[in-house]
Formats: sequence, structure tokens, C-alpha cells
Amino acid sequence: MKKFTKISGMLFVAAIMTFAFSSESQAVPAFARQMGVACTTCHFQHYPALNAFGRAFKASGFTQIGSQAKIEDEGLSLPATLNASLVTKIRLQRTDGDTKIGTDVEGIGELQFPDEAALLIGGRAGENIGFLGEFALGNGVDSFTSFKVPFSFEVGDGRFDFIPYVTDSLGASYGFEVLNTGAVRNHRTFEEKDAVSAQQYVGTGTAAKGFAFVYYTDMFHVNASLWGPASSGATSLKSLSNYVRVAATPQVAGWDLGVGAQLWAGTTELGDKGEATATAFDPTLPTYIPATMTTTNTKVDTKAMAIDFQAQGMAGAMPLGVYLTYGSADATSAGSTANLFNANPNAKTAMTLTAELGVVPNKVTVGAGYRMGDNGKATANKDNAALIAATYQVAQNVQVQLDYQMLSGDANDAAGAQKNRTTLMLFSAF
Repeated sequence: MKKFTKISGMLFVAAIMTFAFSSESQAVPAFARQMGVACTTCHFQHYPALNAFGRAFKASGFTQIGSQAKIEDEGLSLPATLNASLVTKIRLQRTDGDTKIGTDVEGIGELQFPDEAALLIGGRAGENIGFLGEFALGNGVDSFTSFKVPFSFEVGDGRFDFIPYVTDSLGASYGFEVLNTGAVRNHRTFEEKDAVSAQQYVGTGTAAKGFAFVYYTDMFHVNASLWGPASSGATSLKSLSNYVRVAATPQVAGWDLGVGAQLWAGTTELGDKGEATATAFDPTLPTYIPATMTTTNTKVDTKAMAIDFQAQGMAGAMPLGVYLTYGSADATSAGSTANLFNANPNAKTAMTLTAELGVVPNKVTVGAGYRMGDNGKATANKDNAALIAATYQVAQNVQVQLDYQMLSGDANDAAGAQKNRTTLMLFSAF
């Protein structure tokens, strides 16, 4: 009952913030090139937040095409150009308190150059087929981090999508997600993901490979996925977990609203085959002795839930976004199968409320957020965070962001605990 009262109270506050004040940014340039439109066509305030048009483009499986020339024949419909983007994050980060981040020392802080660097290639692969691949760059290791191939078809007033996917860290929701609440890790308002998204705080951003079955309309969408917590390489899937997402996305009095729920359920068993011994030659026989093959099985529960709300519209002449999330990951009981999202003996929970105002539309935003968190540990479990942030759009595809996060609660009271963190980030996409 207390949990329901808290959630109801936060929903009420979010609604008041939204309508008391009663859409635009940098996109993945590969899609802007394919469509022949500005980045602000698909995004609200700044990347990666989507507006209604951006949601529809994603639901099309990235197949919509604008002024770009096409190569067409029977059974063939491709853009004349392979569309790609280079996305980078360069961060200067400083932590106040006894514990530093990485090699951070007293002074300016740690320069993370790059914090992220990725080559994204994606767009239309056919009349009803799209794709998106992400390749991590830097640190001497190039890797295939995420990939999906949506098959998208018109059905009635909406679309049906079938999406095989794999990701190293974006979770089961990577298959298909269009809200900006952090329901999938790379769709959030500010860089401090755990402060603005309960879903990310409870740990749903994991490796994942699976299949998403989606029905999408402008008013609502449903995503039902079968998945396992693995990414690179061949994996023997002994059993699969379930992921379900439902969301309503109505337009009300000029506001673009979204309210939804997510459920991660089931148990996954993965088996990895490998050679225990090298292939050997027996001199008494005219043949090689085959290597002994072994299989190691790993079984994990995948149990969590979330509800979220967003409202995007105009506060006078300024764009305003309000985002509310609540999430919970089940406890791992002694002697039971481990919950992938929470190894602690109590449920891991969080509630976040974030707002962002475009004080200079298309150029400058200011924002604030608060998280009430419980890390699920038996003691020192209260883990709260306050965030103030600002962004400046140097160009539609180049952004400077400044975040200041302040931690509180007994989880952060121990000697050596991190207290406050300042992040200055240069984001660019070319």
C-alpha cells in the first residue's frame, strides 16, 4: 500500500508539472541522410529523445525513405548510398568525496577520451526490411556491440514488426522501444542514467539476444519478446525468458503523452559448448582422436517490472519534457536461482522524476531530476540521487552537456563512499 501511495503521488506531481506549463534535436545522421530531413524532424529537444514522427520512423523498421536516390528492381529496394554515422562521447568527470572514479585525482578530474566511440550503419534494406548495426571503436578492440533486422508490415491501422536482435548492454528492451524514460538504456534525457531511469537503476541494461514481436499504432504499441542474456558468439539457448512492453501514446491538448509498463519474467538456461582437450593423434591408429566436447550450462532468473510516464509539449514558447519511472527487480533468495538483475536478498527498487525545459529552443536546455532508490541490500540500502543538468546544442548533431549528481542515503554514508559527481560531455554524431 505504501508503494502504491508513493507511485500515485509521483504521478500526480508529474501531471501537475506537465499541465501547469501548458520538438526537436540531433538524430543518428545515417537516418537523417536517408530521409533527407533535419535531425529535429524525429527528435524532441535533443538526441536521443524521440517525438511522434521519430517513433513512427522506428516502427517502420527504419524503412521510410525521403529524397535519397534508390536502387530498385524486382525484390530489391535499397538507398543508393550506405548510410553510416560516427558517434562519439568525450567526458571530463570528477567525483567529490573519498572515492574517485578510475584514475581521478584531486584536481580537474578524469578525461575519458573517448568515453564512447561507435560506428552506426543502418536504414532501409528492402521495402519491408530495415537494419541497424553498432560497432564499438577504440582501446585496440573493435567489436560488434548491437544489431537488429526489423521486418515491418502494415496491418490495419498499424504495423507488425518481427525483430531479431542482439546487444551487449542495452537489454531485452533493445528489440523495440520508443519512450524516452530510459526503458531502454540509450533512450534517456541525461547522461547519468541511474539518476533519471528506474529501469536502468534496477539493472535491466544487460547483454541480450532474442526476437521481438511488435504491434504498433500512433496510439499504442505492444512488444512481446523471447530472449536470453547473451550477446557475442554462438550460444546454445536451452530455454528463453520473456519480456513484455505495453504503452499508450495519445496526443492530449497539444501534449505528446506516453504511459506504459514493462515486465521481465522467466528463467533462461544457456549452454556454451567448448573443447576440453585438443585434438590428439594416436600413433597406433591411422586416425586422429576427436576432441572431448563439454557443455557448461548457466541458469538465471530474469525478474523485474517497471512503469513509466512521459509528457512532451510546450510551456509557452519553450519545449518541456517531464519523465517519471518506477522499477523493481526481485530479490535473490538464499539457495535459489540468481536473479540476473539483483543478487541482493531484498527487492531492488527505484522511483525517478525528471524534467527538462528548453530555455532557448533548439539550443539550450536546463533540467533536474531526483531518484529514490533501494539497492536491495540487508543494510545500508537507501540510495538516493539528485541531479541538475544543462545542454547546449553547438549544432543539431553536436552537443555539450553538464551534469551534477548528488548522492544521499545510508548506502552512501560509509567511509570512502562516492558523494557528488560532475560530468562535462561533448557528444557528436557525424
